[in-house]
Amino acid sequence: MLGLRFIKVQPTNYLLQYQGGRIVREGAGLSFFYFGPRSSLVAIPTASTEEPFIFEETTADHQNVTIQGQVTYRVADPKKLAALMNFTLSANGQNYISDDPQKLPQRLINIVNVHARAEIQSLPLRQAVKASDTLVAALRPKLTGAPEVTALGLEILGFSVLAIKPTPETAKALEAETREQLLKEADEAIYRRRNSAVEQERAIKENELNTEIAVEMKKRQIRETKMDAERAVQEKQRLLHEAEMVASIALEEKKKELVDLTGQNTKAEADARAYGIEATMKALGTADAKVLQALVNSGMKPEQLIAVAFQEIAGRADKIGQLNISPDLLRELMGQPNG
Repeated sequence: MLGLRFIKVQPTNYLLQYQGGRIVREGAGLSFFYFGPRSSLVAIPTASTEEPFIFEETTADHQNVTIQGQVTYRVADPKKLAALMNFTLSANGQNYISDDPQKLPQRLINIVNVHARAEIQSLPLRQAVKASDTLVAALRPKLTGAPEVTALGLEILGFSVLAIKPTPETAKALEAETREQLLKEADEAIYRRRNSAVEQERAIKENELNTEIAVEMKKRQIRETKMDAERAVQEKQRLLHEAEMVASIALEEKKKELVDLTGQNTKAEADARAYGIEATMKALGTADAKVLQALVNSGMKPEQLIAVAFQEIAGRADKIGQLNISPDLLRELMGQPNG
């Protein structure tokens, strides 16, 4: 029959058949015959779609940045989308009669751009280029509940920001500043390392000096101990010498006392002898000389008596004319034996 056509769509397409302005058939993955002159077919793709985006925005300090990311969505309510945008198929059932299906991703990207602009403009450049995760956390709930998204019957499945980049000139400036900061940090690291080496060297020197001081202290303690020992020995020797001196003094005092006593005794004996001699002399002075001579001669030996006799003879030599001495008498006088 002229005008009778057949259509078959994939399960990821939601098909609506309109006749006389009313929906007479709808569903996903349908296949049926329809009369072309009286029917309008609307095909809404319901599969998830990943749409990349890239746009420029201005930060709080008036610096341009490029935001690059991706939004994943699907059509959750095909009827809402069909009521707002034209997804009508052409007579051949393969192409759309309008460009609205190509405009849908851009409309969603525009919504993302609007919400991203509000976030980026509140951040300075240095924070903005590092705010990918912050931006995702802030925009995802806003996109999910955005009235524009709900009105289109869309559902946001995912949202990610891949990069936030400044302009090349600004990037070079940031790189230069970052490079200078890194060089400064490198210099500081070298300084800290050298300072650490100096500190370690100082600690080693201090340990060596402390060791030398400890050794010298030990040597001094040893010397002091030796000196104390020698001092103790000397003190004992001094005490011993003092004891010897005390003993010697005591001995000398004893000797002195002995000498004094001996002198006194000797003097007493001399006085006694002198007194005896004096008494004897007084007694002899009053006695007859002949009697005294006789007393003296009474205890003499024969040769002594002969000597006394010769002495008497010598005293009277002027009265003696001649003196004859026999050989026997001479022998007796000389103490020689007879014959």
